[in-house]
Amino acid sequence: MKNFTLRYVSLLTKLSVLTLFHFTFSDGSPQPYTPRDDIALDCGSTANRTDLSGRSWIADNTIYLDHSDKVSFVSSFPAEGNSIPYATARLSRSQFTYSFSVTPGPKFIRLHFYPTSYQEFDRLNSFFDVHVGGYTLLRNFSAALTADYLKLEVFYLEFCIHVDDGKLNILFSPNPNTPDSYAFVNGIQIMSMPDNLYYTSDDDTGFSFVNEVNPYRILKNQALQTLYRVNVGGSSISPGDDTGMYRSWFGDGEFLTNGGPSVLPVNLSINPSFSVIPNYSAPTPVYKTARTMGTDKTVNENYRLTWEFRVDVGFTYYVRLHFCEFQGEISVPGDRVFQIYIDNIVAEHQADVISWAGGRGVPVYRDYAVMIGRAGKETERNLSIAVHPAPAWRTRYSDAILNGVEIFKLSNDGNLAGSNPQGIHISPPIKSLPPTPTRPKYKMRTTLLIAVGIVSAFVAVSALYILIFRPKSRVEGSSLWYELSNKDYSSVDRSGKVFTSDGKQSKDTTECDIL
Repeated sequence: MKNFTLRYVSLLTKLSVLTLFHFTFSDGSPQPYTPRDDIALDCGSTANRTDLSGRSWIADNTIYLDHSDKVSFVSSFPAEGNSIPYATARLSRSQFTYSFSVTPGPKFIRLHFYPTSYQEFDRLNSFFDVHVGGYTLLRNFSAALTADYLKLEVFYLEFCIHVDDGKLNILFSPNPNTPDSYAFVNGIQIMSMPDNLYYTSDDDTGFSFVNEVNPYRILKNQALQTLYRVNVGGSSISPGDDTGMYRSWFGDGEFLTNGGPSVLPVNLSINPSFSVIPNYSAPTPVYKTARTMGTDKTVNENYRLTWEFRVDVGFTYYVRLHFCEFQGEISVPGDRVFQIYIDNIVAEHQADVISWAGGRGVPVYRDYAVMIGRAGKETERNLSIAVHPAPAWRTRYSDAILNGVEIFKLSNDGNLAGSNPQGIHISPPIKSLPPTPTRPKYKMRTTLLIAVGIVSAFVAVSALYILIFRPKSRVEGSSLWYELSNKDYSSVDRSGKVFTSDGKQSKDTTECDIL
């Protein structure tokens, strides 16, 4: 499961460690959506507690837990971030079940993990399955392997399940084939979502299935796993600043693989008009920032603005793209028309946001499904999303825009489970000692000692020469070494952004405010 919410929970969690539970909107406005069910369970805790943001977590008691199983809870404290719900855990070497009474309808399920060693429970021995009803969410899951891959102490996974009968059971089962295996969880959130936020309504014919003839529909008998939720061109948005559903949104720099001379337009003064989609679809800041291709028509026509996301193979993925035109020069249909590519296949030949929305400042989204098939023995690969200008005769400005991205894995016959991350070094989450080097052969050691002796003698003679014969005109304290080590080198991170040696971003990417 190397992709595995991966760069999202990822990512879904580099943010969550520090800002997981902000409770109100930063501007003080009411949240657009109030969930009917909102349960935050602090697993292993014997008392109700409140986290740093003011959100209440209820104690883990007999109301939810099946006590026919032998379970344990142990206190622990992560080094960074909010300790709740990560200060306690529910663990067992036999299966255990949490049961929740909820209203019928679609729900978010968020499972929180702090994979440390809990007394006699070694972090490397935890391999377990998680089932909800007829769905397999996780199989032979290792929270330790996942945390090590993500380089995180704590993380959570988000799923979407449609509940029909008002009862939600979450079953944790240790892998019987692994010695001393156990299952554990630190926190569980159950939260309602609007009926047709992601699930297709009964009267909806569906949306585009890339490279297929028939449309696709998200049915109530399907489970989803949230992998990525991205605020393109903007900054991260904490769960408390979502629209009432505590979703996490992240900047797009982590995923941008071909940014070219892209521009980051911002319009903080615009008040988006939610006349086409519900106002809870995404936080308002998503529609006030964007990434566009730039102002050079010739350059834009010769590259694709591209993002890539790591996913498991063998699944169908649900992709939602968010749009809002807020730049003054884009006001009528035909001003900015572009193509959309998903997995290198054209999903839209003539995307025109103004035409879709009916005007400027009106948010819309477009949904797509894409199948990521297997090729050989690969277990994962990149899913790409790209935009490119339409032919010059079709558009006034040779440009493209994108405001937000959401990507979900869809269940196959009730299964969402992928594989654990492979080929990584397993180590404690805080610090580990370097491996002990292997002993070289005697001849190699002798040769090495001779070489070191020669080099050392040369360095000593050179230093003596410099001390005796160095020019007297050199300024005291200056040296060639100093000048070399302080050159203003630049480095490029995975997002394609260039940073100078003092940590400042260079001007290869432009950000502009439009008032």
